[in-house]
Amino acid sequence: MAANAWQRALQLAAQTPASRNRYADFLRAASILVVVLGHWTMAAPVARQGTVELGHMLDVAPWTRWLTWALQVMPIFFIVGGFSNSISWSRNLERGGTYAGWLGSRLQRLTAPIMPLLVFWATLGMAAHFGSVAPQMLRIGSQIALVPTWFLAVYVMVIMLVPLTHGAWRRFGLSSFGGIALAAVVIDGLAFGAGWTVLRWANYAFIWTAVHQLGYAWREGRLDGWRRPAMALGGFVGLLLLVLRGPFPVSMVGVPGEEVSNSLPPTIALLALGIMQAGIVLALEGPIRRALEGRRMWAATVLINSSIMTLYLWHSTVLVLVIGLLVKLDGLALTLEPGSGAWWASRVLWAAFLAALLLPVMALLGRFERQTAGAGPSPSGLGRPLLAAGLFCVGVAILSLKGVGGGGPLGIRSWAVALPLLGGWLARSR
Repeated sequence: MAANAWQRALQLAAQTPASRNRYADFLRAASILVVVLGHWTMAAPVARQGTVELGHMLDVAPWTRWLTWALQVMPIFFIVGGFSNSISWSRNLERGGTYAGWLGSRLQRLTAPIMPLLVFWATLGMAAHFGSVAPQMLRIGSQIALVPTWFLAVYVMVIMLVPLTHGAWRRFGLSSFGGIALAAVVIDGLAFGAGWTVLRWANYAFIWTAVHQLGYAWREGRLDGWRRPAMALGGFVGLLLLVLRGPFPVSMVGVPGEEVSNSLPPTIALLALGIMQAGIVLALEGPIRRALEGRRMWAATVLINSSIMTLYLWHSTVLVLVIGLLVKLDGLALTLEPGSGAWWASRVLWAAFLAALLLPVMALLGRFERQTAGAGPSPSGLGRPLLAAGLFCVGVAILSLKGVGGGGPLGIRSWAVALPLLGGWLARSR
């Protein structure tokens, strides 16, 4: 199976047109691997005195919070998304396509990979309920497993705004980024300065669309030359000031028990991180693009991208199921003290073991993602894709925050599961 996948990747790599920016695909693939390895490493369960404690390395070893400046790479996803969406939307306009058709096509590709995951957790949740599993275990396990889905909820929202944000880019250029970033600064200023904390949720839109604008700028060649190191340095200095002098924590992801999170909702510290990361990865574009001309490196990039959403969506589920099994086995293999030298040395074997379990999942379920690679525009009007996107975003947002566990006769949040499933069905229905 692995050999066949590699051969397909080699064939697809050989067919790549010379005009394609391979670096965007490389960034997408490399970033997803960083996310997966980061999540697997931050999990720190340990068996003590007959019980298993579900620790988190950011809490166990506070120094690791500085590592999130490298491991929190979601800004790179949005930058690459802006680059890709700029190409896709521009081509759609050149062909005389409609917003409804374009949005419908994007929704088909984004919603399909998550459908098996939602069905799996809904089924597992009902089985756990009727099997008298403690509701708390289901809630915690499913919430950890479904946390990565927040990206899809936010990214679909960003895609829905592409006609506006791309139009703003065409008219105002880099000032469009500055305007959105300024709005994010005002939001955080009012939230942390005047106590209007409810406003922070608006920065899901302002922070991530601002980072997305950088992808437009990259595609148009507006971030070339000296701007790249300047962005890296400026973003770093700004981020350092925000966490050392401002009200923002060091960690770029949520830490258990910490009152303020830089990611839930996003803060301007995360925006500064995005600027810094944009400068760094774009400064490396030249040498890595030359390396990607090599057959094997490009084929490996193609291979990862062929099932990239499946890899992203299922890696936490594999982690949760393995930990759950070890808990049932009274903490077998969970005896090393998190943060110790032996524990850190064992992370290589831990990651290799989880990867070995994840690979067959990708082989089995990756087809849901690949079947939509050539998805065409839906012939329906604008109402259907907008409704599909709305249902999908709301449902996925709730599940990423709360998990599937809930009350009712089935023991799950049936309505929350039904919303994205219905949204995905509407996106694909003809």
